[in-house]
Amino acid sequence: MAQSAVSPATPAADGPAGPLITPVSPKTLAPWALFGGILMLVLLYFVGAEQGATSVVSGEGVHEWLHDGRHLLGFPCH
Repeated sequence: MAQSAVSPATPAADGPAGPLITPVSPKTLAPWALFGGILMLVLLYFVGAEQGATSVVSGEGVHEWLHDGRHLLGFPCH
């Protein structure tokens, strides 16, 4: 019963101050940042403006699903 569940760290994988961390380049991060920004704008539209004259979805289903979120974020809706 001298077995360990955690294997010891190898010196080749670790630096003198611990594990090495490779930086993420902006070129790699840019598509994810763009996707996140577009997603946030779509969510902001549906929470803040999806009603009345600017409505993309007919009816009041989206309004009712997001009603409490609108009040929580301070958007007037009635």
